Amino acid sequence: MKYRQLGNTDLKISSIGFGTWGFANDPDAWVGATRESSELALLTALNQGLNFIDTARTYGNGLAEEWLGQILRQNPDYQPIIASKMFPLNQEWSGMKGVPIKEAFPKTHIIQQVDDSLRALKRDQLDVMYFHVWEDEWANDLEWQETISAITQAGKVRHWGISTNDYEPTNCLKACKTGLISVVMTIFNLFYQLPAQVLFPKARELGIGIVARVPLDEGGLSGKLNANSSFADGDFRQTYFSPKRLRELEEHLSQFRPLMNSYGVGSLPDLALRYILSFDEVTSTIPGMRKVEHVFDNTRVSDLPPLDKQLLEELQNHAWNRNFYDEE
Repeated sequence: MKYRQLGNTDLKISSIGFGTWGFANDPDAWVGATRESSELALLTALNQGLNFIDTARTYGNGLAEEWLGQILRQNPDYQPIIASKMFPLNQEWSGMKGVPIKEAFPKTHIIQQVDDSLRALKRDQLDVMYFHVWEDEWANDLEWQETISAITQAGKVRHWGISTNDYEPTNCLKACKTGLISVVMTIFNLFYQLPAQVLFPKARELGIGIVARVPLDEGGLSGKLNANSSFADGDFRQTYFSPKRLRELEEHLSQFRPLMNSYGVGSLPDLALRYILSFDEVTSTIPGMRKVEHVFDNTRVSDLPPLDKQLLEELQNHAWNRNFYDEE
């Protein structure tokens, strides 16, 4: 396992992290996880040298943090770096331009979210706490700045981050310039390549760490989906991957096979994860790993070399900018 410095922070984290959105059985999200399977996958990942876990207050309606806290308390030899996320008080996940920050992240809510995460995770300090959504109109508001500074001084959070709104990778740069934000999490994968052009240069300039989320396109780049795929009742991918999108996905995936053969890339997940880690600005990427076989498949990529520069150039022709959430 290889490790990278998280921006200008003092944290050195594994280039493959452990995403926990699907960690707890979660109706209307990822369906099917059990405590036993999630625990086995997590401990296997930690044994592989992974030291970075990403979670959030909303995952499993709080259950993901609780399970993590219980598992790590029972296995004290592991001391991973943990990042969590605060959900907005108004439960709005996009389109908050013109909405005052006090409706999403007032002082009392920020304090409560941090305390709730610490309690669930059974920790005295969080390594990273993200705003789970953000609107850069809020950047100059003094209340959030003073609130997170006070929490840091109290020793409850080491570093702060922003998880950018879906497909809005630069809707965070004003906040980053305050000096209070150390990490930005953004969608970045083979299909959605825009952050490399518009966010990464600014992040490098500001010393901001980048964590790439949705690296396998919610399973679209796992190599396991095709036009005939189906999903369990309650799984969000029933709508995320509509029948039309699955047909389109299969067509796009077929275009990667000749490239993989030409450059000796063994599998689609290898291509997807190595693509992301070929960018020095990316500190870590956080695939979901609900099964042990996923852990071995994904963590091994950390030790593989970056993709050939010529292949990286060719892959620019395969960007597929679309927002599945807009699909009916």
